[in-house]
Amino acid sequence: MTAYPVLKYRDARAAIEWLGRAFSFTPVSVIDGPDGSIGHAELRAGDGIVMLGSVRDDDEARFGATHVGECWCYIAIKDPDALYAQAVAAGAEIVMELTDTDYGSRDFAARDPEGNLWSFGTYAPQ
Repeated sequence: MTAYPVLKYRDARAAIEWLGRAFSFTPVSVIDGPDGSIGHAELRAGDGIVMLGSVRDDDEARFGATHVGECWCYIAIKDPDALYAQAVAAGAEIVMELTDTDYGSRDFAARDPEGNLWSFGTYAPQ
């Protein structure tokens, strides 16, 4: 089994640009939806993929919520200090400063412009 986080954004185009600038995510695939929305996008984060799309009018009926600003993703990285500096330079809201944890990881966390929480650290689950 492989996990791929999926996030919804009110302005998915802006999210793709911001996630690239703040966290170095690279678009792999961007499929336009109707009315200029993003139907589906895949962004590479190291060896992983994060998927996202625009909020749709029927999301609440289909899923019970729009899922905007409700997600928390953890991304394992080798150099949290460099990514932290990049995120700060991009204007990310830092919600947890760089921290050395009691389990040996070096972590920080930030919110994206639509409220999703992104945690980055050296701990890599096995």
